[in-house]
Formats: sequence, structure tokens, C-alpha cells
Amino acid sequence: MQRVQRASVTVEGRLVAAIGPGLAALIGVAPDDGPADIDYTASKIREMRVFADEQGRMNRSVGEAGGSVLLVSQFTLFGDLRRGRRPGFSTAAPPEMARARFDDLVQRMRGTGVPVETGVFQAHMQVELVNDGPVTILLDSRKTF
Repeated sequence: MQRVQRASVTVEGRLVAAIGPGLAALIGVAPDDGPADIDYTASKIREMRVFADEQGRMNRSVGEAGGSVLLVSQFTLFGDLRRGRRPGFSTAAPPEMARARFDDLVQRMRGTGVPVETGVFQAHMQVELVNDGPVTILLDSRKTF
């Protein structure tokens, strides 16, 4: 996830999503991801405090800061380069499952009241963003403790 000043997604020359200040989150789905992973991820995106308060400290959530969230499905996060030079993606969820889990996350996030935009699942997308800080946080639902 990246704290952004703005972010957008374009597909085939057409702008499909855009946000102002907020969070851009690239989402990878593993084959064994389930409802608990969706709940954990949505909660962390909504509640993590990476926006400045009145003293300039990272102490406000995206909602408290009046920001938006851009969610982009990205199976390439599972690219494995341990062997050879071409990444393997066997640890990513199959497309049908990944789409269902991604859609679950989108719905869960939209239920929080934070404005949410998305890319287009399985499309060749151009994702453009201006990282604010820069602030980039790696969130893995398997590393909860």
C-alpha cells in the first residue's frame, strides 16, 4: 500500500478509476486466502494510521484524513524469481478465485464508508500514482503476529 497524493488506472486509453489523497493498494490473492484474510486486510487498510495529525505525526486513518482508497488486483505480487529469469506465478490464486476474493475485499471496504475505486480485473492496466512521503507499507495477512 502506498499513501498517495493521487492515483489513477487507465485501460485501453480510458480512465477507469481515480482518487485524490488516500491509499493505493496493490492486492495479490493466494490460493488459501479466505474470509479471515479479507477481514484482516480491509481492517488494516481502513484503520492504519499513516496520515498526519495536527502535530504532523502519522496518527490518522484514511477515513479520518478524508481520503479515498484505490484497490488494484495484481497477481504479479506473487512473482517468484528464485529459479531462472522469468517469474513464475504458481503461488497466486487462480483467476476465478482471485476475482471472488478481490470482489469480497472491495465490498468489505465499501461498507466502511471510505470511498473506494478499483482497477479492472485481468485487464492490462496503467496504474499511475504520486506517492506521498514516500510512504509504502507491506501488508501480508499471513503475518498477523
